[in-house]
Amino acid sequence: MVKLSPSVLTADFLTLCDFIEKFEKSGVDMLHLDVMDGVFVPNISFGVPVIKSIKAHTSIPLDVHLMIDKPHRYIKEFAEVADWLGFHYEAGSDVAETLKEIRALGTKACLTIKPNTSAEEIFEFLPLCDMVLVMSVEPGFGGQKFMPESLDKVRKIKAEAMRQGIDLEIQIDGGINAETAPLAVEAGVSVLVAGSYIFSAENVEETVKEIKAL
Repeated sequence: MVKLSPSVLTADFLTLCDFIEKFEKSGVDMLHLDVMDGVFVPNISFGVPVIKSIKAHTSIPLDVHLMIDKPHRYIKEFAEVADWLGFHYEAGSDVAETLKEIRALGTKACLTIKPNTSAEEIFEFLPLCDMVLVMSVEPGFGGQKFMPESLDKVRKIKAEAMRQGIDLEIQIDGGINAETAPLAVEAGVSVLVAGSYIFSAENVEETVKEIKAL
């Protein structure tokens, strides 16, 4: 069964607790939290204090996605509040050392690639990853249209992980809905990030169940 990580970026933060209760009842696997600094991506979102507050009110594992410049500077702080901690290959940190630090702090490590980055560029780092996140939109904005070419990257990463004998989660983020989710799962995605599609659903719990049943 595919795993689901709803992205709170599109949520109304005044009603986030209500959604979290629904997510707990419907059995989502993670909560996806996008941290944006206004440098690596144009927008600014939230940081450790907000994530810490969310963590105090739910047992759902927190899937923290750092869209920040030189993320190695803040790994320790975010590892304390994250269950999964990801950063961008393109963000200016030593990739291998940053992945090693995340794992050394007892957090699962995720490496993220933007749409213009090829799958082959990160093959050497797969043994240091617990998950790879393939962005199927440009990072920094919610509600964008899914880029189907991202599925080729998923297939390549999955094949390479199998070749290396690595047990690796492959996550996709951007434009996930009823039409694109099955395509992603067919390509080899094991964790779906969905924002607008989940938070705008008339019946959140039923929508979560439908996605997880793929």
